Amino acid sequence: MNPRRKKRLTLALLVLAGLGLSITLVMYALRSNIDLFYTPSEILQGKGENHEMPEVGQRLRIGGMVMPGSVKRDPKSLQVSFKIYDARGAIAVTYNGILPDLFREGQGVVAQGVMEPGNVVNAIQVLAKHDEKYVPPEVADAMKENHKGPASAYVGNDKGNDRS
Repeated sequence: MNPRRKKRLTLALLVLAGLGLSITLVMYALRSNIDLFYTPSEILQGKGENHEMPEVGQRLRIGGMVMPGSVKRDPKSLQVSFKIYDARGAIAVTYNGILPDLFREGQGVVAQGVMEPGNVVNAIQVLAKHDEKYVPPEVADAMKENHKGPASAYVGNDKGNDRS
């Protein structure tokens, strides 16, 4: 092989290796920024046909209704704990910060945070549903399927997730 072809081949291989490394790094960075949406029943029983459970430390979004009587505020700090429920279960959520003005019991919310041991979500952001006309499609589908009864029917259906 003459030196000119060898130089071109080396350059092409270096460009391909650099491109492969760049794509790998971008995919790795994007993976850590993905937040999957779950309902309380999907966290407890698994999501999809394979019943995939969220892992401890996984970033996620959970949507549902705030269970009446579950909101507990720490009088010395901004720490708030509450439960989000749907027709098949309830999940405890902790949040340290100021809640949205529209947050209240019986209201639809979406909490974004990290899954902790014991099926508890440590939220970094809580969004309250503000308008009956607009609901994100994933939340609307989950609510149609899961919210078929009053909150009183699900009290005590939290599988020991009470963090008082």
